[in-house]
Parts: sequence; C-alpha cells; structure tokens
Amino acid sequence: MSEDTLARGPVHAVHTELGATFAPFGGWEMPVSYAGVVAEHNAVRKNVGLFDVSHLGKALVSGQGAAEFVNSALTADLERIGPGKAQYTLCCTESGGVVDDLIAYFVGPDEVFLIPNAANTAAVVAGLADAAPAGVTVADRHRDFGVFAVQGPASRDVVAALGLPVDMEYMAFADATWNGVPVRVCRTGYTGEHGYELVPSWSDADALFRALVDAVRAAGGLVAGLGARDTLRTEMGYPLHGHELSLEISPLQARCGWAVGWKKDAFWGKDALTAEKAAGPTRTLRGIKAVGRGVLRPGLTVMRDGSAVGTTTSGTFSPSLGVGIALALIDTAANVSDGDEVHVDVRGRMLACETVAPPFVSPNTK
Repeated sequence: MSEDTLARGPVHAVHTELGATFAPFGGWEMPVSYAGVVAEHNAVRKNVGLFDVSHLGKALVSGQGAAEFVNSALTADLERIGPGKAQYTLCCTESGGVVDDLIAYFVGPDEVFLIPNAANTAAVVAGLADAAPAGVTVADRHRDFGVFAVQGPASRDVVAALGLPVDMEYMAFADATWNGVPVRVCRTGYTGEHGYELVPSWSDADALFRALVDAVRAAGGLVAGLGARDTLRTEMGYPLHGHELSLEISPLQARCGWAVGWKKDAFWGKDALTAEKAAGPTRTLRGIKAVGRGVLRPGLTVMRDGSAVGTTTSGTFSPSLGVGIALALIDTAANVSDGDEVHVDVRGRMLACETVAPPFVSPNTK
C-alpha cells in the first residue's frame, strides 16, 4: 500500500507536532515512537503512557434483540455480563478460523458497540450485516470515533485529572462528558497494566488528545507509539490477529478457548471448534524466552532435538526482562512442556531458548 493511500486518524497533526516516526499498519499511517520504544514501554510499566489507537474499528449493532443476535454470532457469552460491561470475544468462520478478535461493549439488550481490529472491520461488519435478523442494524462507525489508551500505574490519576470517571471494575465502561462533549471511558487495554480507553467522537478527538498529552506529561509519563504497544502486548502473551490468530489459527490453538461460550446454543464455528476441542488441537501457542543473546522475530523455526516443532508468530526484545521473547505455535505431537529447552533458528544461528507459559511478566490490569 502506497503512502498516499494510507488512512490517517483524527489526531495525526498532533503526532507530527510531537515528532513521531510513522509506519503503515492495517492500512493506516501509525505513529511508531516518539522518545524511543524502550522509554515508552518502561513509562507504561512504571508510570503512564498514552496511545492513539483510533485506527481500531468501530461498529454499532442496534435494534430489538441486538445483543441476542451478537451473542448468537460471536464466541463469548454476552449473557455472562450486563449493561456497562465489556467482553473480549471472537468472530469465527464456520470452519473455526478467526475472522477477528474484538471487544464487545454491552450497552443494553438493543445495542452492542464493537471495537474490532482496523484491517478486519469491513469483514466483521459485512458478516454481521448479512446475518442480522429483521429489525437489527449493523453500522460501520470506523471514522465516527477516536480511541485513546491511557495505560500504566498512574493512568487513574491522568484520567481523573480530566474530570472523567475512573472508579469502575476491569472490563467495565461508563458514558461521561468532557468539556461538554460525550466520551465513553472503558477500563480496558492491551498492555497488561491498569488502564483506560477513551472513545470520543472523531470531531472532538483532537482537543481531548491534547488535554491527555498535557496530563500524561504532568504525571511524568510519555506519549507512546505502535512499537511499545507491540512489546507490551507480547510480554503479556496477548494475541495479534494475523500472527497468533487468523483464518488458519483457531481460538483453541491460540489459547483463547476461555473466550468461547462452549455452553451456548450457537455461535459461528461452534461445531468445528467443539470437534477440535474434543480431539485436541494439533498445535498450541507457547511462550519462548531466549537463554542466550539474540532477538526473536516472527516466522522463525523452533527446533527440539534436531527436529522442527513449530514456528514463532511474534517476537521482540523484552524491555522488562532484558532478553528476547517470542510467541510460537508448537506441534502438540512434539510433547513440548513449559520449561523445556528448544532452539530457534535465527538466520542460521541456533539460539538457545526455553518454553514458558505466557504472560512473561505479571499482569496488573485490575
């Protein structure tokens, strides 16, 4: 995709003013870093960081029985939560592949707000729209809202400094106003730290983001880009669609079976996933931590006793641990357990590693 065709979010001008470096991601021109990936990563783990993730999709399912319809399509069980709560869920094909992983915000029985990944928004909206019963509308609201993530131990203070609500449970949300404009405040995130995601209208996003920049800086934090977002989520073992989840990688293989409402009457892909669960997945996502010096990347072969047993799906240098880490799909038949020694082929050099159960660092989301 050429630079001229990349989409830009509502606060692109602010990123330019802040001196961000940019790169394409999911069809959007995204800020990669400002002060440097490691500094931004550490700010989130130790203090607070601010991310613009307005590239994420937004979709509204509304009408009588909207929540019931969404529950019949997506994997997680919406009946386990109520209005004002959010839920991680998956949109699957009938063969059990993953079209996307997303967050569903249960507004009420007749309204569910969805935040899918940027590149998959159109596919999710099209699939739901095609299946929606009479009276239920599925609308693509991708460019109607911005999304800002305030993440880290001091995130509560930053959001509170703007007069927005902060006292809510993890995976809950509240509708509020800031300077007279509506903002949805969500206790969600993608970093493993205590945090909030703020959803203003597209037209109000610039003013809110500038206020957040000032509040984060006053708290000693940093504005952070896509680079730190990736190192943070990899340390937590959080999947990224196209890496740990895809049309060829099922929720069970990605260790996301906990996001499937197995007792529900129906959801897309139920028969295929139930059969896979009964038989056992042929491969499983595991964490890999380098023992020697070296940076792990996606697409590397994992070896054990001279045989290939899997492939890395994500890989990076962990600023928190000071070593290379990766997520990898490992063949179940290889009988690899946590703590086993493996080697990863890094451009012809066999890097000694050990398998671990993700996350690599302890989460502090709650």
